[in-house]
Amino acid sequence: MTTAGLIARARERAGLTQRQLAERSGTSAAAICEYEGGKRTPRVDTLERIVAATGARLDLDVSWDDPPVIDLARNGRVLEDLLDLVDHLPHRREGRLAVPPFASQAR
Repeated sequence: MTTAGLIARARERAGLTQRQLAERSGTSAAAICEYEGGKRTPRVDTLERIVAATGARLDLDVSWDDPPVIDLARNGRVLEDLLDLVDHLPHRREGRLAVPPFASQAR
């Protein structure tokens, strides 16, 4: 659920108008309107105050997904294909490479 949806749902469950919620939470009705419309995102402490004004409590839970599994066999095949491609590219000529005039002046 988005922050906008959370605020709107909490307000509606409490049976409050945006103006009433604004008064209870110590913010403006315009700010509540912008939060619910997704135009602005409140800071966590502001969100907590708004939710508390509806009679609810904000609980935050932080979790991380497991790290991605590296497919070594697939990566090995891709590396083999890349090295095979490099072997089939034309090789550079011997000698000095021709560079644009400004590159030689920069040295």
